[in-house]
Amino acid sequence: MTKATGKLYGLGIGPGDPELITLKAYRILQSVPVIAYPAMENGKVLARAIVADYLRPEQIEIPMPLPFSPTRSSQPYYDLAAEKIAAHLSEGKDVAVLCEGEPFLYGSFMYLFNRLSARFTTEVVPGISSTMASAAALGVPLTYRNDVLSIMPATLDAEVLRDRLAVVDAAVIIKLGRHFAKVRDVLIELGQFERALYIERATMPNQRIRAIADVDPAEVPYWALIVIPSQQKSVS
Repeated sequence: MTKATGKLYGLGIGPGDPELITLKAYRILQSVPVIAYPAMENGKVLARAIVADYLRPEQIEIPMPLPFSPTRSSQPYYDLAAEKIAAHLSEGKDVAVLCEGEPFLYGSFMYLFNRLSARFTTEVVPGISSTMASAAALGVPLTYRNDVLSIMPATLDAEVLRDRLAVVDAAVIIKLGRHFAKVRDVLIELGQFERALYIERATMPNQRIRAIADVDPAEVPYWALIVIPSQQKSVS
């Protein structure tokens, strides 16, 4: 008889607050024998830290080191991680991969999904993204009625950002980090600087909201974003 394989889960675990994990993700997290999660090469592991209180000592853990570098491809690292996960799945063990925010919205899990979902039964559990959590933390509605929301990475070239931001109703610019100054200059050029709101590490214990004019570009983390809410102030 063919041995049954395990099931692969992509768990969206939210933006940082452990209480924002869904009941379904919590149930799966408590039941699977194997968990995997991204890890920085310096040893920092944000995804695991979010759900640390929910883990069981007997669970097998697979840290997935990733370079998080603009000059080095992460794809060989995902290849290696996929091999390790596949080995457990082939032995009949279910594996849950932790993904900060929402797995299919700029989530790291999508790269493992592309490598493994054709071979193993896979289920993706949606999570609360940092974009939505940031709007809630800032206390601003993003859109009204027929407004269109655009989400874009700050890593885009300045001219691409300029062209896209020039036509938005509302926008969220993610992955700020070292790209903050570029984004700031584009917003000033387009006359959107006064509308822009800055937040970093939304829902985490070290969350910080600052006036965008006071932000030092040298201190902006990767986990920072800018929200440009709709110009429309009410639905009336």
